Amino acid sequence: MARGLVIEADDEPAGDLDGRVRNRLLITPHAAVVAGMNHTVDGVWLNLTDLATGEIASSGTVLAPGTGPAERIEAGVSVLQRLLDDAGLDRGRVLGVGIGMPGPIHHGTGVVSVSLPGQPWSHAHVTAELERVLGLPVMVENGTRLEGVAEARWGAGRGVANLLYVGLSSGIGSALVLDGRLHRGAVGAAGELGHVSVDIDGPVCPCGNRGCLVLHAGLPAVLAALRREFGTGAELDEMLVRTAAGDPAGERVFTRAGTVVGRLLANLCNLLNPERIVVGGELSLAGEALLAPMRSAIRRTALSLVRDVEVVPAELGHGARSGALGGAALVLGETPDLAAALNNLSAKGSTA
Repeated sequence: MARGLVIEADDEPAGDLDGRVRNRLLITPHAAVVAGMNHTVDGVWLNLTDLATGEIASSGTVLAPGTGPAERIEAGVSVLQRLLDDAGLDRGRVLGVGIGMPGPIHHGTGVVSVSLPGQPWSHAHVTAELERVLGLPVMVENGTRLEGVAEARWGAGRGVANLLYVGLSSGIGSALVLDGRLHRGAVGAAGELGHVSVDIDGPVCPCGNRGCLVLHAGLPAVLAALRREFGTGAELDEMLVRTAAGDPAGERVFTRAGTVVGRLLANLCNLLNPERIVVGGELSLAGEALLAPMRSAIRRTALSLVRDVEVVPAELGHGARSGALGGAALVLGETPDLAAALNNLSAKGSTA
């Protein structure tokens, strides 16, 4: 309390408490801040959050798709410093930075272990480099998985211990939140849903496999199918809006895409038995045109015990900002000893 880390709550707790002391103690929301940074193909987004999960500031910058890792890191650090300066905060108040990257991250080494053609981060040692540049504790995770972490803490997955988040965009990724914690797998590659084969005799995928889900329900495949229905000059946003409003041309495309995704999710329901499936990414903007056939395919294909899983849209949007929120949530949820980390920050501040 002397250091300002803990305060007494003004309100009395509800219900009876054992003992004589009735004051409640709370962590001071502004005792420290956490940052989320999410790198996408075309930019980087930052979010500053207090310890009560209240947003302090949020901003980003656009980058050319061909921009290299060093320039992308520099851009992210620049946005972070600008947000801290605007909020009147010293970098020493930052508890940690959760950072989203495209591609699977090797959890033991912090290296982007696999990256498809056109991705700038392939084999980059991102954790070591970002810790060196920032001078702060860093957690690095796949951007889609951070979208799932954000939905689990603040969005459509609130209050659910076993959650499956599916991001349908240019790639198809997922986040598995099992017993309240993000499941990464042996090396951090869990959740690569887009490269599960749904047709072993299908076309060759850039990953080397055949018939991957992304070739059937990823953004490029769905966009090509939509333009066959709406015309080659139609823009994606317009087609998604029209589809969500009930246009039968768009519904035909999303019935096919939703069905193939739903069949695969039925297998995951049999395997993992999630309480809820949250669907995000750009293609989720088609709304029930996508979600209804997904639910139907799950009900037809999954075991009776698990087929009634909830399938709901994401609440926090998609893309860079959602991933940055997830980065902040990751720091709040996975800092090994939050009390010790806060005490250390406070001790440094009192010494200074």
